[in-house]
Amino acid sequence: MLSREWRPPWPVDIRLTLSPHRRGSGDPAFRITPDGAVWRAVMSPDGPGTLRLSARPDLGVIEAAAWGQGAEWLLDGVPELLGAEDDPGSFAPAHPALRDATDGRTGLRIGRTRRVFEALVPAVLEQKVVGAEAWRAWRHLLWRFGDPAPGPPSAPGMRVPPPPAVWARIPSWEWHRSGAEAVRARTIMNAARVASRLEEDAGEGRLRSLPGIGVWTAAEIRQRAVGDPDAVSVGDYNLPALVGWSLAGRKVDDAGMLELLEPYAGHRYRVTRLLELYGTRPPRRGPRMSIRDYRSF
Repeated sequence: MLSREWRPPWPVDIRLTLSPHRRGSGDPAFRITPDGAVWRAVMSPDGPGTLRLSARPDLGVIEAAAWGQGAEWLLDGVPELLGAEDDPGSFAPAHPALRDATDGRTGLRIGRTRRVFEALVPAVLEQKVVGAEAWRAWRHLLWRFGDPAPGPPSAPGMRVPPPPAVWARIPSWEWHRSGAEAVRARTIMNAARVASRLEEDAGEGRLRSLPGIGVWTAAEIRQRAVGDPDAVSVGDYNLPALVGWSLAGRKVDDAGMLELLEPYAGHRYRVTRLLELYGTRPPRRGPRMSIRDYRSF
């Protein structure tokens, strides 16, 4: 085990900051234990690793411990993961809904994992489906092809996401068993073959040059892997209605959402995160997306 303490110069809410990396309550690569610690299992450039983070607000310290071949890399990245490179200083929440969302809430940061392919796989699994369907596939594939996460005997049972080479070789019947249809499987497998180049260049243009990666998926990847505070998930099923209802009192489409977010250019993802956490959702009167099960086809 390796460990370090980090004293951020601003408040950090670990759970809020890291919540975008959790793929459902049963995510094998993400755990929150009863003591409030957050655990992540990661395939780092140096190999598999497990990171445990806990806050000591009385001391203003973040305590970090890591295990496995990737332990040193994970500890080095703790500040970036918790938003050390984030710069919210130029964000001016002019709208009352945003002022309410930020009033007294200073612990939310936009961090970055520095792992592009790690963010790509679940983002592709979440394309055009409800979260429960995507998270079911993510769980199946990690339990089937991921390795046990390194850590002490008392650590929660977790799985490290497999490396790209393993994703590229997953047979078609395993994708079917996970509930992911051929289109999403093919997108992930193709991306796995160029994963090393993606880690070097995670620009939107590079990501969208891959078959099956559109504007929504590229934004979801960049939000998590590089901490892009302006990456808007255009094409999201629920986001335009949330933004429109919170900022204008009406539902809007993608174009209307972008118009409402324009005054916050540079921080548009920050705005949507705040509204997802503290915004006003419209009444649910229309049809909801249904959970599909490709395993029965």
